[in-house]
Order: sequence, then C-alpha cells, then structure tokens
Amino acid sequence: MKRLFFFGVLIIITSSCATEKLNFSPLSNNFYSEAKGSDSDRGVKKSIDINIKENVNASEISNLISTFPKFKNSGLNEEVINLKYSLQNYLYAIDANNLSGKNRAIKSFEKSYKKIQKLRQHLNKDDDEVLNRYLVRLKTNITVIEDSLKGN
Repeated sequence: MKRLFFFGVLIIITSSCATEKLNFSPLSNNFYSEAKGSDSDRGVKKSIDINIKENVNASEISNLISTFPKFKNSGLNEEVINLKYSLQNYLYAIDANNLSGKNRAIKSFEKSYKKIQKLRQHLNKDDDEVLNRYLVRLKTNITVIEDSLKGN
C-alpha cells in the first residue's frame, strides 16, 4: 500500500511540474492556414502585414481571453464575454488581413472596456485589482500590435 501511495504521489508531482505551459488559446492551430499563398498568387494587396501566429502580443491576448476570471457581478461577467468576443474578432481580423473587421473589433473592444470601467466601481478591492491587471495587460498588448501595424 505504501508503494502504491508513493507512486501515486510521484506521478502527481511529475505531472504537475510541467516544463511547458499548456496553450489554452481560443485560436487553435487549425485556425491558421499554413498554405495561404503569396499576395502575388492571389492578386491581392495585403492591408495588414503581421504574422499573428508568431506575434507574442497576440499570444498573450489569447491566453488572457482563456484565463479571464469570473466575478460575482453578473452584469460585469456579461460585459467581459463581450470584451472577449471583441478580442477574438480582433485577432481573427488581423490574421485574415481584414482591416475594416479589425477596426470594428477595436471599436467593440473600446465600448466594452468603457462599460467594464463603470462596473468596476461595484467590485470589492481584490476583484478590482485582478480585473485591472487583466485590462492593463490587454490594452498594452493591443497598443503594441497597433503600433507595429502602423509602423509597417
């Protein structure tokens, strides 16, 4: 019995000490088309020149979307869902080189962001700090992506 207990603990310890973080990104590998072809093949001028699959900031946004916490305030949770959809649409639009879709997603994100800022007043201090950390990280990553798009 001691031997079985020892091996059970050993398995739990080794499996919990993973060296690589699992990617719970809502953008799966199937989302990305490996054979998109070049712009000259399609005869289309690329409006957004960024590789979203290899972009660290886009990965961070995906991870934040998947790990966003739930709060006691149901109105806040509904607005967080809208915010997450806006962010997913933003990443999809960038990957699809859809400039108008990207701009719509940014406007939707900003609208949800403002509503969440108003709803933060009703949170306790701990929840407010957690929410603020997520929102700051999201805004920072979007700003970096937008700056890199403007630079291209």
